[in-house]
Parts: sequence; structure tokens; C-alpha cells
Amino acid sequence: MPIVAQSTETTDWVSRFADEVIEESERRAPGKPVVVASGLSPSGPIHLGNLREVMTPHLVADEIRRRGYSVRHLISWDDYDRYRKVPAGVAGIDASWAEHIGKPLTSVPAPAGSAHPNWAEHFKAAMTEALADLGVEYDGISQTEQYTSGVYREQVLFAMKHRGDIDAILEQYRTKKAPAKKQQGQKPVDEAELEAAEGSGAAAEDDGSSTAGYYPYKPYCGQCGTDLTTVTSYDDETTALSYTCTACDFSETVLLSEFNRGKLVWKVDWPMRWAYEGVIFEPSGVDHSSPGSSFQVGGQIVGLFGGKQPIGPMYAFVGISGMAKMSSSKGGVPTASDALRIMEPQLLRWLYARRRPNQSFKIAFDQEIQRLYDEWDKLAGKIADGSVLPADAAAYSRAVGTAAGELPRTPRPMAYRTLASVADITAGAEDQTLRILSELDPENPLASLDEVRPRLDKAETWINTQVPAEERTVVRDEPDVELLTSLDDQGRESLRLLLDGLESNWSLDGLTHLVYGVPKVQAGFPADATAKELPAEIKVAQRTFFARLYHLLVGRDTGPRLPTLLLAVGQDRVRKLLSA
Repeated sequence: MPIVAQSTETTDWVSRFADEVIEESERRAPGKPVVVASGLSPSGPIHLGNLREVMTPHLVADEIRRRGYSVRHLISWDDYDRYRKVPAGVAGIDASWAEHIGKPLTSVPAPAGSAHPNWAEHFKAAMTEALADLGVEYDGISQTEQYTSGVYREQVLFAMKHRGDIDAILEQYRTKKAPAKKQQGQKPVDEAELEAAEGSGAAAEDDGSSTAGYYPYKPYCGQCGTDLTTVTSYDDETTALSYTCTACDFSETVLLSEFNRGKLVWKVDWPMRWAYEGVIFEPSGVDHSSPGSSFQVGGQIVGLFGGKQPIGPMYAFVGISGMAKMSSSKGGVPTASDALRIMEPQLLRWLYARRRPNQSFKIAFDQEIQRLYDEWDKLAGKIADGSVLPADAAAYSRAVGTAAGELPRTPRPMAYRTLASVADITAGAEDQTLRILSELDPENPLASLDEVRPRLDKAETWINTQVPAEERTVVRDEPDVELLTSLDDQGRESLRLLLDGLESNWSLDGLTHLVYGVPKVQAGFPADATAKELPAEIKVAQRTFFARLYHLLVGRDTGPRLPTLLLAVGQDRVRKLLSA
């Protein structure tokens, strides 16, 4: 028996949408599974902007499942869309691939070296694997299979018979002025969202108009296989359709009632699918707010097919910390697979769950990932002690698991920045890594690196792939004698105080207390004096002391947190490098 949807002032955005979707589903299709939908185009790497197209309905669908309802999350793979352009940044792809422009994505060869049968399957594979890691439950629908097997035949014939009605709807928007050019200082249209929509068929695809009249169907050429075709005539009674190809001059007449080598144009295809699948909820990119957009026009066309437009939000820009905006057509943009190589699925889910769909946010591939992990771990602490706010608790719950159960997690989640620092210093040497991590908390030493995996592996991958070589940490082999002999009495005293306290403070907390305490003690204050009890000069003295230690240990002004660095270097080597 389904649980009654409830809404309170403290519910998160997912719960509020779940309330609306359940109510709307009961009104439209009582007793049937709730249907939510996403659309993805495997025209190239499916980037993290596209992932919002999936995560938004996934989170809503999962909340509905938690309440006891049956839900279908459809992901339409728009693999029957045309190959629009040769993407940059894809290995082995050059200008010669332009010969495939206009063919269905499933008719384009996969990039060289791929184990997959075609272009579409190659790019679907990475996303499919990432969605499994993220715990996303869905029903995948190949539009190539749908069209070529004749599943949509009745819908195609219906659209052709009612092409005049469809044309009349489209005509309302053809005369609208193009959007004004972006003014200086104005936020640009999000290219990632445009790509997300365009990849689902909205890209540079005409609406079916031609000098011969309006036809909402585009055949793929029987000779060259492209969609560079023009329908020249159609007979409603016999379904005889004639077309010519502008690419190879091929022409033929076919019976559309038996012909499966073509598809409806995008602005008709999308609403047709809403009606066919009974979609209740589907988000759309910000570009769909413009007059004549696919979503707006589809809201009228769907009625011709006997359906209703789904409810759903427009989702905003997803950026990458330290990088330009994403565009899958340009190649080299981060994908879900890329993100999951450096962060656990829980963190990536949380980034999408904690922000409303209309709020933009960034996913960190630079140093910001350490701060995000600190924030995540702090939230986990609040969950544990009961001090968390309700909306934050809901986002955390949606991040760590689904209605099917919790996602696999790191048994002992040490700080990401600590793991990254250790991986940096040890260059992945497991014996050294285990030694250092075990010394972080001597009273509860680490028994095996498996206790800190997969987080350790993610941090190590981040260090190896995202941190520039010049920022990597290389510990000195020999002391910097010139710097050591140039120190004044105060400088030598600071090193003596540090070395004297190493053995008794050899843990992460102990060394933190020690390195921050040395400048305090030298200034005549207790080592545990708080910031409020100290003059501003102490902070200057601490920065000077820290910079000196970094130079003596790694030859730079900065580096990993000093307590972690000291543990990684080891007592004997620290004494060697800091002694004149």
C-alpha cells in the first residue's frame, strides 16, 4: 500500500517534487507506475552537465520508491540522432570523420581501439558504468531500436497525417525574433545545457519545413545513409513517401507503413515520446525557457498525440572548478566517469542532491575538492551527533544510498586532504602509506589500507592526474646546509623546540599542537594559548616558521599540511633535514 505523500516546511526540494509527481500521476494514470524520464545523446563524451538530466529525475524517482510506489525512470538513448560534427579532443578522430556527418550515431564507426560496435555504444558504455556506480536504477531505451523495429510506426503515420496541425503550431514561433545578442557583462547561455538539449535531438535539426511543404519526418538515405534528405511528396492513403538526397542525388519512393529508416524531427519526436511513454516528470535545460523551444512547442504538440506535457524544472549550469564551461561538442570535458575516478559516488550524488535544480554549482577537479570533502565529512559528523538540519540530513541520506540500500562506502573515511598528501609524498608506495596512516592515530592504528579504500584510491588518482608536476611534493635527499647555517638564534631555537618535541608528539594531533605551538612558546605564551589570547604578530611568526620548515623539507614555500608532511617524512629523516 503506497505511503501517503507528505510535505512540510522542512522538506527538501526532492520531497516537494515527489509530492507533485505522485499527485499528478494519480490524476493522469491512477494505479499505474509513476514514469519519469531523461534523455541522453551518445554523440560524444557525456559530461557532468548532462548528468543533471539524469540525477534530477533519479533523485525524485528514488524518493517516490522510498514511499512504496512503483516507478519507472526511463533514459532514452538518442542514438538514432544524426552525427552532427566531428568532436575535438576524442582520440584518433580527425577531419576525415566528416564523411559520417548526417548518419545515425549507431551507423558511425566507434573510435579506433574501441571494443564497441559503433560510435553510440562507445560513449554509452562509460555513462552506463558510471550510473551503476552511482546507484541509478533506470530502464534504458535505444531510439535506434525503437524506430528501426517499427515501435513508433503508428505515431509516425499519425504525425504525417496531422502534419498540417503540427505545422500550424510551429508557425506560431517561426516568426518570433531571434534572441538578442549577449550584452557585455550579461551571463552567457549555458553551453552545457544547450549541448544536453541539443544532444537529445534539439541540435541544429530543422523542424521539417521544405519548399515542397511541411513534413515532420526525416528519412535516412537508402544509398549514403545520411539524413541530408528532403521529402518531396506523401500520400496519406497509400503512405507512399518520396524523397531525394542532396548528398548523393539518390531518390526513391517507399511505403511509410513499412519503412523504418528514418525518424520524426526533434520538436515532434520529443512530445510523441511523452505521450507514448506516459511521462509525468522530466527536467529540461535553461534554453527551454526561450520562445519556440522544444519544451514549449512540445507542450502544444503532445496534445495531438493524446498526451500531456510532463511537469519538471529547468535545471541550471554545472561548472568545473578552475575550468571553462563544459561543451561535449568540444571534447576533453569532464564526464561522470572522470569525476568518479577522483571522488566517491556519495560525494558526487551529494553535489546534485543538495542544490535545487535551478541552482548552478561547480564540481571540483582542483584543490577545491579537498574543501568539499571536508564539508562532506563535517556533515557526516553532524549526522552522527544529531545536530544536522532536516534538509541537510535529507541530502545526506540521498547521497549515501537509494531505496535499494546504501552504496558501498569507505570503512574508515580519513580526511581526503590527508590521504592525498600521503599519496603525494609516498608516490603510492603501500608500505610507506600504511606506516604513515597508522601513525596518524597511534591509539587506533590502521591495520590495512583496505580500511581507507576506495577513498585512498580516489585521492591518489587525483594527485596523479589533476595536480601539476610542479606542485607535487618531493622531499629533500640532503639538508639545505646553506639555509640552516644562515639561521639566527631564534630560527635555530625554533627548530630545536620542534625536534625536542617530535617523539612525544608523534601523531597527527600531537604534531599539529607542536608545530603551531613553537612560535607561541618562543614569544613567551603557552603552547595551547588560543588565538584570542595572542597578539597578531604570532600569526606572522607562525607563517614564517612554516615557510622555513617547508623550504628545509621540500624546497618550497608551501606543501601538504605540516603535521602530515612530518609523519610522512619520518622522525629520522626529519632530524637529518632540520639539523645543521
